[in-house]
Amino acid sequence: MRRKTRNFYVGNVGVGSDHPVTVQTMTTIPVTDVEGNIREINRLYEAGCDIIRLAFDRSEDAPCLAKIVKSSPIPVVADIQFDGASALGAIAGGASAVRLNPGLISDMKMLREISHAVLDNNVAVRVGANSGSIGTLEVRRRMDDGADSFEAMAGALVDGAKTQCDMLEECGVRNIKVALKSSDVRVTCAAVRRFASTTDYPLHLGVTEAGTRLRGSVKSSVGIGSLLMDGIGDTIRVSLTAPPAEEIPVALAILESCGLREAMPEVISCPGCGRTEIELEKLVSEVENLIGRLKREKVVIPHRKVAVMGCPVNGPGEARSADLGVAGSRGGETLIVFKHGKVLGAYSAEEGMNIFARELVTG
Repeated sequence: MRRKTRNFYVGNVGVGSDHPVTVQTMTTIPVTDVEGNIREINRLYEAGCDIIRLAFDRSEDAPCLAKIVKSSPIPVVADIQFDGASALGAIAGGASAVRLNPGLISDMKMLREISHAVLDNNVAVRVGANSGSIGTLEVRRRMDDGADSFEAMAGALVDGAKTQCDMLEECGVRNIKVALKSSDVRVTCAAVRRFASTTDYPLHLGVTEAGTRLRGSVKSSVGIGSLLMDGIGDTIRVSLTAPPAEEIPVALAILESCGLREAMPEVISCPGCGRTEIELEKLVSEVENLIGRLKREKVVIPHRKVAVMGCPVNGPGEARSADLGVAGSRGGETLIVFKHGKVLGAYSAEEGMNIFARELVTG
């Protein structure tokens, strides 16, 4: 069961429990490089990104932002950090939402001005609290009251986000989504669960500064996945020290694994063993690239599950539940293609892939 939240739109993308969980990432290019941002956003959109965020630090860059927004196929969120005036510039530039960091924009006069612009332009606000921006004095106070460092940070994240939300609500802003992030998976999950239990704000999930491709993917999968399985979460981002295009497949895989996106098709593959008769990893990549290309070309793939197996034993045998599959044989010289548990034939590697590709788009 999804946690029930308030619902609204960021641009044309619905956010909240009445809408699918969506995928976000962030561009790596300065907002002043308009063409570079547009190219990157288009690549991310084709990879499956639903909402894009970009760093916006100077109100005078609003004309650049406006050009990016106009050409972007997905809603653009302006990430605001220290300067409240830049939030006003981002709204003037057409951003669908602005991200505000609790504690960094605390002047009520400026917040009222931002709120008026938000309401006048039907813009959403993301309150993004992370452990790096939470005051050390606030954490230390909790520890002095007996909390360990883990609980102290989680509590400070929750209170920081709630304070910012209360300030926005006082100004009449209702279209608010919230992110509570730490580089520690346990802190992130504890803070999100605590916040979720007492509010109805849509929640953006992620583990901040998660790290490299491997470590960041694991930490994000554990943190985001466990919360999604509890019914918590409305948008997600996998933060990797890698090009943003590499974040999207991980995020989509998390949603698919939690039953929140239908892979169409789901690709399964064996881990390999002493019976493996082909370069299995290469074959899996070839199949995934083929599927990716077909989906980018908007070709409908009617199969729910596709198997790539290393030998005839694991082929039509263990993977008989697959709608379509391919398995290596005879030292990689032969490919066995099977469909709904029935072997269609054994072919040369090139002919086998051609037949597999043909069957992939037929029912």
